[in-house]
Amino acid sequence: MSKSAVPVNLADKLAQFSELWSQKKVAVLNDYDVKLAKLKGEFVWHTHEETDELILVVSGRLTIQLRDGNVVLEPGELFVVPRGVEHCTVADEETAIMLLEPAGTINTGDAGGPKTKAAETLS
Repeated sequence: MSKSAVPVNLADKLAQFSELWSQKKVAVLNDYDVKLAKLKGEFVWHTHEETDELILVVSGRLTIQLRDGNVVLEPGELFVVPRGVEHCTVADEETAIMLLEPAGTINTGDAGGPKTKAAETLS
């Protein structure tokens, strides 16, 4: 069976790491990375000028702060942050998310700073 034909079990992948705010690449779809992350607390306000960003909550609860209001996501819900829209994610409890965005997208977008990290690939 080719590597691309192997199912990805999100629970198994999430059990492989505990680090917060560190994206882990679990699959590739054309030129897009499918990534998992665990969040708790508040991230940084940032913008992705060149791409939309799909965020799906796997477990926990996530608030996506936007300048014109908040979006609250429960497990199984997703939201697409449109390109160029400034946003900041907040998780009051540990929350697991899945992200879909073009390969090489910087997690902190235009903000940079100490929370900027390249995605690591999980095997």
